[in-house]
Amino acid sequence: MNFFRLPIVFLLLLWGINMQAQSLLSGFMNGKGKGTIALSYTAESYDNVFLVPTDAEGVPVFNEVDVNSVSIFGTYGLSDRWDVVAALPHISTTGNASQGVLDELGFENSRSGVQDLSVFLRYNPVSFAVGENDLHFMLGGGISAPIGDYAVDEGLQSILAIGNRATSVTGLAMAQFRMPSGVFLTTQAGYSLRSNDVPNAVLGEIRAGYAGSKFYVDAWYAGQVSTSGVNILGEGFTGFFPATDVSFSRAGVTLFAPVGGGFGLSASASRYLNGRNVGQSTGFSGAVTYSF
Repeated sequence: MNFFRLPIVFLLLLWGINMQAQSLLSGFMNGKGKGTIALSYTAESYDNVFLVPTDAEGVPVFNEVDVNSVSIFGTYGLSDRWDVVAALPHISTTGNASQGVLDELGFENSRSGVQDLSVFLRYNPVSFAVGENDLHFMLGGGISAPIGDYAVDEGLQSILAIGNRATSVTGLAMAQFRMPSGVFLTTQAGYSLRSNDVPNAVLGEIRAGYAGSKFYVDAWYAGQVSTSGVNILGEGFTGFFPATDVSFSRAGVTLFAPVGGGFGLSASASRYLNGRNVGQSTGFSGAVTYSF
């Protein structure tokens, strides 16, 4: 496995940490006929919420929320310039409300199910040599659609909803600078159109790291800015959480190493730094990958 293949595995893992916070596309192409399959497990938790105008200490009703997911990912090189990437997570959310509160409100402390299927394409139309280095420009786009029968219109119970039940269409522009040593810098920006009264959003991400034959490591920063929406418990809020203005920034680190025979192991950690109408969660993830 060369260093161009290693990061493909990682972006699949990273997306599993948080389906909103991470792009499903990296700056590394598969190559024709090459691909990767990954199975990941992710654990997140938060007991503070970024709200407007004042952050909340403790999650309303549920005090604390744990989110666990098992996700399967795949990517394949249709040609040297075209890749396809797909992902499907199963998510479980658990609150920490007392039994008395649950009985009084008629709520439950958990929700779980299959969330949204995402399928994306990536195209590398132009690459340049910059001295001994390489500069690649790419375009990406895809669709995410709910396939699980999960609910999002249960009032405050929907704090534990496993998704927003929206179909989203996303377009991205990407650039990556690579050095022969394996050091790289990748940037991407895009826009996501969303259904079900979920606000559209501007997306951005920057990632810097090292991709070598024996290991991969990077640090990243990603963000989302909703173009509309209301604030939780604010003016215009009707209890329908998908309609809120979910904006945030998040940062993390990733590690990956091949173990032989096409298999590899990976780990990652990330945290929300700031935002609005989103939990201040910290997430950890691990995955087993197979590249062919």
